[in-house]
Amino acid sequence: MGNSYAGQLKSTRFEEVLHNSIEASLRSSSLVPRPVFSQLYLEAEQQLSALEGGSRADNEEEEEEGDGGLEPSCPPTPYQMHPPPEGCCTTDGFCQAGKDLRLVSICSEPIDVPAGFLLVGAKAPSLPGHLLVCAVDRRFLPDDNGHNALLGFSGNCVGCGKKGFCYFTEFSNHINLKLTTQPKKQKHLKCYLVRNAQGALAPGPLICWKGSELRGRQTAAGPGSSSLFPPPDSSGPPAACSSEPSPGTNPSAPVGAQPAGPGSDPTSLPAAASPAVINGKDSPQQQQLAKGKLPAGPRPSALGIFSNSGPPKKRHKGWSPESPSAAEGGYPQGVGNRAKYESAGVACVPPVGLGGPASVTFPVVASGEPVSVPDNLLKICKAKPVIFKGHGNFPYLCGNLNDVVVSPLLYTCYQNSQSISRAYEQYGAPALQPISEEMQLLLTVYYLVQLAADQVPLMEDLEQIFLRSWRESHLTEIRQYQPAPQPCPPAPGPGPAAPVTSAQLPWLAGLAASSCNDSVHIIECTYSLAEGLSEMFRLLVEGKLAQTNYGVIICACSAAIDSCIAVTGKYQARVLSESLLTPAEYQEEVSYELVTGKVDSLGAFFSTLCPEGDIDILLDKFHQENQVRVSSSPTAASVTKPMSLDVSGALACTSSGREPPRIRPFQLAVAQKLLSHVCSIADSSTQNLDLGSFEKVDFLICIPPSEVTYQQTLFHVWHSGVLLELGLDKEHVTRQRVEQHVLKLDAEAQARFQVFLQNSFQNPHTLFVLVHDHAHWDLVSSAVHNLYSPSDPSVGLVDRLLNCREVKEAPNIVTLHVTSFPYALQTQHTLISPYNEIHWPASYSTGADLYPEDRKYFGLSEFIESTLSGHSLPLLRYDSSFEAMVTALGKRFPRLHSAVIRTFVLVQHYAAAMMAVRGLSQMKNYTSVETLEITQNLINAPQQCPCGHGLMVLLRVPCSPLAAVAYERLAHVRARLALEQRFEIILGSPSSGLTVGKHFVKQLKMWQNIEDAEWRPQTYLELEGLPCILIFSGMDPHGESLPRSLRYCDLRLINSSCLVRTALEQELGLAAYFVSSEGPLEKGPRSEGLESDAERSSTDNEDEELVTEGSTSEKKSPVKRERSGSRDSASSSRSSKASGSALGGETSAPPGGPPQGEQTRSPQPCGPPEDTQRPRASQGPAPQPDSSRQTSQRSVQVAVPSPRQLPTAGASSSPTGPAVGALVRQASPCSLAKARRQPPVVFLPKLVYDMVTSTDSSGLPKAASLLPSPSVVWASSFRPLLSKTMTSTEQSLYYRQWTVPRPSHMDYGNRAEGCVDGFHPRRLLLSGPPQIGKTGAYLQFLSILSRMLIRLTEVDVYDEEEINVDLREESDWRYLQLSDPWPDLELFRKLPFDYTVHDPKYEDASLICSHHQSAKSEDRGPPRKPEDLFVRRQTARMRLSKYAAHNTYHHCEQCHQYMGFHPRYQLYESTLHAFAFSYSMLGEEIQLHFIIPKSKEHHFVFSQPGGQLESMRLPLVTDKSHEYIKSPTFTPTTGRHEHGLFNLYHAMDGASHLHVLVVKEYEMPVYKKYWPNHIMLVLPSIFNSAGVGAAHFLIKELSYHNLELERNRQEELGIKPQDIWPFIVISDDSCVMWNVVDVDGGGERSREFSWSERNVSLKHIMQHIEAAPNITHYALIGMRKWSSKAGGRAVREPFSRCHVHDFIVLNVDLTQNVQYNQNRFLCDDVDFNLRVHSAGLLLCRFNRFSVMKKQIAVGGHRSFHITAKVSDSPAAVVPAQYICAPDSKHPSLAAPAQLLLERFLQHHSHRFFPLSLRNHGHPVLLVDCYLNLGSQISVCYVSSRPHSLNVSCSDSTFSGLLLYLCDSFVGASFLKKFHFLKGATLCVICQDRNSLRQTVVRLELEDEWQFRLRDEFQTANAKEDRPLFFLTGRHI
Repeated sequence: MGNSYAGQLKSTRFEEVLHNSIEASLRSSSLVPRPVFSQLYLEAEQQLSALEGGSRADNEEEEEEGDGGLEPSCPPTPYQMHPPPEGCCTTDGFCQAGKDLRLVSICSEPIDVPAGFLLVGAKAPSLPGHLLVCAVDRRFLPDDNGHNALLGFSGNCVGCGKKGFCYFTEFSNHINLKLTTQPKKQKHLKCYLVRNAQGALAPGPLICWKGSELRGRQTAAGPGSSSLFPPPDSSGPPAACSSEPSPGTNPSAPVGAQPAGPGSDPTSLPAAASPAVINGKDSPQQQQLAKGKLPAGPRPSALGIFSNSGPPKKRHKGWSPESPSAAEGGYPQGVGNRAKYESAGVACVPPVGLGGPASVTFPVVASGEPVSVPDNLLKICKAKPVIFKGHGNFPYLCGNLNDVVVSPLLYTCYQNSQSISRAYEQYGAPALQPISEEMQLLLTVYYLVQLAADQVPLMEDLEQIFLRSWRESHLTEIRQYQPAPQPCPPAPGPGPAAPVTSAQLPWLAGLAASSCNDSVHIIECTYSLAEGLSEMFRLLVEGKLAQTNYGVIICACSAAIDSCIAVTGKYQARVLSESLLTPAEYQEEVSYELVTGKVDSLGAFFSTLCPEGDIDILLDKFHQENQVRVSSSPTAASVTKPMSLDVSGALACTSSGREPPRIRPFQLAVAQKLLSHVCSIADSSTQNLDLGSFEKVDFLICIPPSEVTYQQTLFHVWHSGVLLELGLDKEHVTRQRVEQHVLKLDAEAQARFQVFLQNSFQNPHTLFVLVHDHAHWDLVSSAVHNLYSPSDPSVGLVDRLLNCREVKEAPNIVTLHVTSFPYALQTQHTLISPYNEIHWPASYSTGADLYPEDRKYFGLSEFIESTLSGHSLPLLRYDSSFEAMVTALGKRFPRLHSAVIRTFVLVQHYAAAMMAVRGLSQMKNYTSVETLEITQNLINAPQQCPCGHGLMVLLRVPCSPLAAVAYERLAHVRARLALEQRFEIILGSPSSGLTVGKHFVKQLKMWQNIEDAEWRPQTYLELEGLPCILIFSGMDPHGESLPRSLRYCDLRLINSSCLVRTALEQELGLAAYFVSSEGPLEKGPRSEGLESDAERSSTDNEDEELVTEGSTSEKKSPVKRERSGSRDSASSSRSSKASGSALGGETSAPPGGPPQGEQTRSPQPCGPPEDTQRPRASQGPAPQPDSSRQTSQRSVQVAVPSPRQLPTAGASSSPTGPAVGALVRQASPCSLAKARRQPPVVFLPKLVYDMVTSTDSSGLPKAASLLPSPSVVWASSFRPLLSKTMTSTEQSLYYRQWTVPRPSHMDYGNRAEGCVDGFHPRRLLLSGPPQIGKTGAYLQFLSILSRMLIRLTEVDVYDEEEINVDLREESDWRYLQLSDPWPDLELFRKLPFDYTVHDPKYEDASLICSHHQSAKSEDRGPPRKPEDLFVRRQTARMRLSKYAAHNTYHHCEQCHQYMGFHPRYQLYESTLHAFAFSYSMLGEEIQLHFIIPKSKEHHFVFSQPGGQLESMRLPLVTDKSHEYIKSPTFTPTTGRHEHGLFNLYHAMDGASHLHVLVVKEYEMPVYKKYWPNHIMLVLPSIFNSAGVGAAHFLIKELSYHNLELERNRQEELGIKPQDIWPFIVISDDSCVMWNVVDVDGGGERSREFSWSERNVSLKHIMQHIEAAPNITHYALIGMRKWSSKAGGRAVREPFSRCHVHDFIVLNVDLTQNVQYNQNRFLCDDVDFNLRVHSAGLLLCRFNRFSVMKKQIAVGGHRSFHITAKVSDSPAAVVPAQYICAPDSKHPSLAAPAQLLLERFLQHHSHRFFPLSLRNHGHPVLLVDCYLNLGSQISVCYVSSRPHSLNVSCSDSTFSGLLLYLCDSFVGASFLKKFHFLKGATLCVICQDRNSLRQTVVRLELEDEWQFRLRDEFQTANAKEDRPLFFLTGRHI
């Protein structure tokens, strides 16, 4: 085909006149055309004149009937009833036998109704009030939609019992209807009759005759078409659809019922989108428009053509519903049986609108006399004619029915095209007239005329032609009612178009066909189609249609037309008839031909071809000579061995050895996408997946029943390590454990699947992932599987297992469908939500390589691009000489299936090629160049490699019996030629494993370093490097991966019925490949066909000889071949010189490759670098290059280096032949090394090649527009076209809108269209190109899913050793009563207070010196950067215990009520309560607000229910209940509404407790939203920017105030004030778990000391602390911070008197006069601890308890960011800028002054205290306040309060003094007690400059300190933010 224009109208003068005449007649407004060639249609004019007034007498009735079986004849005549036989009864209401039929008379009588018949009521005009009872075969009555009634009639008389009335006319006479009009069942059978409650017959529902399905003129839109959407805008002309179906290619296309595997269903016909390119050429309209010869499709009549008129013709009495040609719609008899039981068992045939009438259900109606099919028709014609029923009636065929095929496809196409306009009715458009029947037929003729001789008509093409013609004729109306009109080609021409009339039709069709050399022959009939068919059969038998491919038979004797089209071309008829067979029938047919010996004639024919005699004789002769040669020369045998098997490695090949499996960036990205989809299901509000409830992951992978795929999947699971990762296996994985996780869907699958279901039921806390790999296989509904093959349990198994109720309802099973071809799972009824689809990402986006990899994926789009690249031989090819041979033999042996012929020819070619390579050069003439190239490379490649590596040839033979024949024949030839040691022949079938000869197993073991003596290869991947022919059988590949040594993919035998997108892409997917992108790049022109030159042992001369002898095909000129579009791979026969001259003109380095002339590294002697050696497993993906032109050209150029032009230093861009030849001989890498750098070459049948390589205007391959899968049908022919620019997601949405499953599809009954509830919530779909690594991706997904689940149950907790441990006091100061559960108060009072801070979070804080430590303090490490503080803190991953505190993401059943989110509970109502108290230090009344949920009001006291809040209830010290926690818990929090650990339900072990969240006012709404059932204490708005000190301050003051209120309240009840519980808990919002240390001391003073730590509930710890004796004497109680590094020393003493942090129990009574500093942001707990201790109060730390703190990356003190108040740049402000000189121009900072001060002192205090830096012997004196001066400066804290406890400072000399907001307790006399170094510095900090001066005067500082004006500073705030001021001075 290509660019040839065979069949196109030529532009001669004669044809120009002819076409102008046609155009004029079409546009003529009168019925009389222009008088050009008037003699051609004089007769037609006379017929027309008789019809001009042809209106319809019975128009209304005709509308109602819609009976396609009625054949209109010429003028209407009154109906004449036959006179009744003499002597019979003629009384109204009685039959002719005299029996009463009136319903009122016989309603209660028993009536015998045969099976399959129904009782209906007939209306008699003469008895207006009565119904007559009739029994009618239900098949001839319509369904509820008015469809699916067989034409004709079959009825019985219930009166006399007479049976077998085949005509309604005859029946109406018998029951005395006495009609005056034509008897019609539609008109006179009115309703069904049913038995009422009393058992009497009564009128039931009316019979729905409206919209009867069989007449094109009144087609009712099926439900599908009425709800269609108008097509969206598409750029340019509609997309192209399939160009030439392969010989016998699919159902959808050329002819017939979809090739149905078990999953297909011939009852409704697909219609694939058709393109602007029809069969690779422009559509007829466009051609003719471009040439100006003919309008592009004349406009159809706006009013339609004449209605049916005239009486019907009688049907032939011999017609019966069971006749094969009628009942089966003209299927071959083999199809009939299947069709019958399918349609019978599935009572749901899709209505017409969903894809056309079911070919099986509607018989082809006979009319008039039967037409006899001549005997020996097949023998005479050499092919079975295929007759497409068109419009109107189709006559009855009798006689030799086996030699003819009748198909309703064209009729369906006409029907669909006439329902187009109804799609617009939803827009309220007036009914747009459908395209007229005359126009349809005329366009059909135009279409057939332009088909080339090697093309086959496609219904999809025709459908698109009709659609576009209709659009053009209604452009204005469509635009009016279509929101986004699709741009259409311009209207055919000026002026309104006149309708084509039926009288004009025959001669217009004749004119159109006159230019095609009789390839389309028009036969016009006068009375009926029967005469036309008889005429056609006569012409066929007489041989007068030898040059005719299509016969168009038209009967236009009335206003309505009858038509049919007979395909008589041998090639076309064969393709079309074979594509009607289902896969099962195809296999049966082939098996039958093999078993019965029909193929023997083919073998006999082959044996006559060879002049030297039969090939077998030549083989035997060669074998004998070879035996003699071998025996006489013992050394000759070594020739067959590889060059060297030297294990020492001198010549070792670098290609050996496999790279260990590794996850690739693409796979990781896809795995993460899968994980995010699972998380989004869990995060949705539907509660369909509760990830928090799962502890581990388990999985089961379901695969098709292929042994190789099974072993391959086991290999992937084994090597991925996923079982160890998931904890499903402990140490090392055993094969048995792996096999438990892979399920082969065969006979034993059901039992194993039940075990899986049982496991999932028994382990509710395990998430089971059910992976359905190769998910497009076996989509048969379990409901109909018995109809298909009850004996084959695997049919429908997927539906029975994966869609069973247990899987759908199990909350812990997620189903993941994985497939390369997801289209059948993307229908209107799919179970998978579009949001749950994951598509493999494109590797390129806007030119950027998203996932750089060392390997590039080469898939279908790249193969297609290679055919378009223009300067290299394509990777997709067809073999013209093979095709020519097959065509010739097809004509010679018409009774043999073409698959048999193709297989025998190809095997013959391979046999001859082997013989030619072994020296029988005369055999070169009996093979094709392509086959010879394959065979030479296969046999000679191992000799090029030191290790004997070879290449694989994949020979795809779908039909298993033929595969066995091919295997036996090739093995026989190989044996006779003594090639058994050179290459292996492997028969690969899905049902069995691999069988490889011992010699080759030994080689494989040596290459792969395998020691196991029992090892055998079990997958194709393990055949890496083995020279072999793999004969791959099975109707569909089942996901088998092929090794990277695959060099040729021979698909010349693929099933010709694969014209479905899934089938085509599945076959081509076998060649999908990863190429090593770092291979040497090419310099000059590349010739793929020259591969053989580099690998042959023969010389160049011999190559040229091969060309001259082997080139018998006519297409040989390389220049012509390059320019034509045929891509005939005979080009590979050219010698290097010819190819160089033809292709070498343009040489360019590929983009991204080195420029020409640049040196590139020459390849290693044999093979690529190590990292490229990996089998082509799905384990290793690489990016799939975008199919844009530039990218793929680059891929092709990089990936397909020519062996002839090996890059060498300075290689010229066009090397000469001899030089290159020398290079090749010097360094020829082994074939395996080369194969890894270039994809395989693919050979296709010519039809498939044309289909794949032709594209539409958008560049979309035509194959992509085909019906996506055999198990679905198009929802409507009125659909937009796919576009190349569509993403995978858009394609999915397209198929979801425009395809519906067939009744046999497992999704068929899923849901009503548009119902979102039909989606299954836990079902996902992963799709990606074949062989790209989906298995590795989903295994990786399982790993990271498992990690995430573990991660959900784990937290990062701080794990740091305590600091400053070496500065602790000596043992004399320790609490040595090791076994005390509580501290002894008297002992504890004697312990000194440990001033040193040991909490590791204060590693950067200033060391606090006491008199014990000051002398021995040493320098500490260098300070950290502030930003490192969080990052560098050490954490440990801990599993959450059952006593953990949780954040808002935790939601288990137990704490739903606690959280307030339980679906059964309403969102908790809360009330807001104000609570005010006065505090003298603040000088004003403080007003706080409580938000109290209704469920927590019992913790509070109100003045009255719902009244004023009075206090918070407090328990008594004496209470001993274990049911609740006495101390209220306060948790200050900011910025952590989601992540704060406020869910204490599990931590408290369900015990009652009072928990209050302390939040800032502006954060209150969001906290309330996330924690609706928690009590909130809302701080006043003045504290919105305050730090944690303010919260602590208010908590403590509120608690003390509440304690006073409770004492007063309960005192009235007789309770002593000191008995009220005075403790509260202040807890950080990151405390996650609590632990206790169990100590086994072995005695009081024993040195033996062992201990263990365990997790306990907070309830346990709190109740232990609250039960301590004398507890009210302690002011602060805390616990250790957990650390894994804590040694026995840390827990040996049970109690310490030291600082406490994070989780403290505070006695608000004792600490009444000690306050938190409300201004503090940092270290406020250290400051408070020092104040408490200096007040003489006890701080106790329980060392046997520890708290774990979770690392939370958001909120907390990190939520304070210091930035400039007015700033153009968001640059961070450094701490040095936090202070400035007063009155200077400085940028104001947007932060509280106190925070700036603390941050500045933390990082830059050495500016104020230079003497103190690393001078730990002379600390800085801090009075009444601890401030962090950084880790390099030590401090000493003293309190100015009278009677306070302070360290002894009499012998200390200080290097500085810091006075912070000092109050009146600090006086001049107090300061004079301390000694300072000379030059020591002073810093005084006050609220304003005035108080600064007053303080200096009051404290008489100027006596000892020297001040300068320039030593005054302030924090860098604006005045309104009240900055702090400080003054520095030096000691005199």
